[in-house]
Amino acid sequence: MAQNKSFTGRDMGIDLGTANTLVYLRGKGIVLNEPSVVAVNTADGNVLSVGSAAKETMGRTPTNIVAVRPLRDGVIADFEVAERMLRYFIKKVMGSRRLARPRVVVCVPSGITGVERRAVMEAATQAGARQVHLVEEPIAAAIGAGLPVSEPTGSMVVDIGGGTTEVAVVSLGGIVTARSVRTAGDAMDVAISTYVKKQYALAIGERTAEEIKVSIGSASPTGSWSAPRAGAFVRQIERNVEVLDNGDNEDTQALLPPDRCTIRGRDQATGLPKVLELTADEVRHALAEPVDSIVAAVRSTLDETPPELAGDIMDRGIVLTGGGALLRGLDVRLGRELDIPVLVADDPLDCVAVGTGRCVEDFASLRAAMDASPRRADTVRV
Repeated sequence: MAQNKSFTGRDMGIDLGTANTLVYLRGKGIVLNEPSVVAVNTADGNVLSVGSAAKETMGRTPTNIVAVRPLRDGVIADFEVAERMLRYFIKKVMGSRRLARPRVVVCVPSGITGVERRAVMEAATQAGARQVHLVEEPIAAAIGAGLPVSEPTGSMVVDIGGGTTEVAVVSLGGIVTARSVRTAGDAMDVAISTYVKKQYALAIGERTAEEIKVSIGSASPTGSWSAPRAGAFVRQIERNVEVLDNGDNEDTQALLPPDRCTIRGRDQATGLPKVLELTADEVRHALAEPVDSIVAAVRSTLDETPPELAGDIMDRGIVLTGGGALLRGLDVRLGRELDIPVLVADDPLDCVAVGTGRCVEDFASLRAAMDASPRRADTVRV
């Protein structure tokens, strides 16, 4: 009996994200959070580094070494590299217990195809899992955010990750309607780098674009400078309702400094290094297109929501999760566009991983949500 308890205690949940991979170990919580990047030697195919060490090499490698992101738009783009990355992460978490083959719950986008589902399951199996179960990201995000997913009431979650934005209405442990838009954090980085290239003929890398987005990126000229991270959802909803009614609320104050940042890149005209100063207004203009796509996806999902559940959403509000939820002013922008309270979940970066972990911890009661036959969500590629 003790041996069986020890064995099942090694089960894990994996948030296999485009930008970062998080691993939740049963009984311990989140034990690993590293970038989904692998540095590979193209000469012999050997993996040189994985995770944080590999991300440090992005844009700085010689010709025989390439930093690969094996996941694109939330799904596996390079099967072999993804399998080796998963094997590394599982081995790192399991430590010296090499004979253990854990039961693994993996998060996948709601708009994933049958072929992509099988690719994820096969990669996890090849990496050392004895059983693989898949859970859709909106369900995991809602569970991690503390929403009552098993009750007959509507909850709307918008999970903005690195490769996809998952918009879903959840009720009775399942997804009622959903939309998966392949516009998220990566698309925002590309939009910033494209804007800088067009306006200033300056080439910048992925990491620089991401740093610009994090430091001065915003979706609205007004909004909270840092996303709310504490307090009950009810209090957050009340504050957001006040935001809609009164523009003087403290959560809608004008964005304060830093309102500009200095970046370095390569001048495309001369080929020499160049220093440039960007303002928050410019970055907000650069982010307009991906932000508009996210707003349109939320609007379309609401349009397809049954009236009874739409009423629940009006009362409870829309919950934002994922790294993109930290984009300043996004909650205010959505609230004003849709006239619905919008709030940011506590610890939005970890919501999906925590929800996946709860599926592992309470496997029996949540198994129906994991083993449900895949329901094809509307997927929009941008």
